[in-house]
Amino acid sequence: LDLSNCSLHSVPPGLAEATTAIVLDLTENPLTALPDDSFLGFTQLQSLAVPLPLECPGGRDAWQDVTVDSSSRLCQGQRNACNSSVELAWPCPDNSVCAPDGPGLTQCLCDNPFHGYKCLREGTFPMLLFGGILGTVTVSLSLLLWGTQRRKAKT
Repeated sequence: LDLSNCSLHSVPPGLAEATTAIVLDLTENPLTALPDDSFLGFTQLQSLAVPLPLECPGGRDAWQDVTVDSSSRLCQGQRNACNSSVELAWPCPDNSVCAPDGPGLTQCLCDNPFHGYKCLREGTFPMLLFGGILGTVTVSLSLLLWGTQRRKAKT
């Protein structure tokens, strides 16, 4: 994805939809900063060129090779932050596993069959029970309101 020399002052919001990009060029743009979540989900990104004043997203530890030339910085070979020697700020809770989520970013995915907040719930979501209760409450409230409000609608 070549976005070089596009007069970008900030990362375009549509960039979040290009998470499958392997090569990204942002050079020759007057970018002042790259927000931390700009490359959230860019797990396949292997080469990123940014203007010289900017650092590689995730820092030097997130890339295997960082090369600086006269006008740009080339970040190559995204590292898996889960396998790094740098300790994670928030380790994943029990019943979950760390997964990369972009340069220097991680996410915790629940192991099967766990789900929910901090992967503490086991089994599957009780869809039938939830749908039954929600349907019963909706029909009951609708009938109650119809019965109490219909005389006002006739006048």
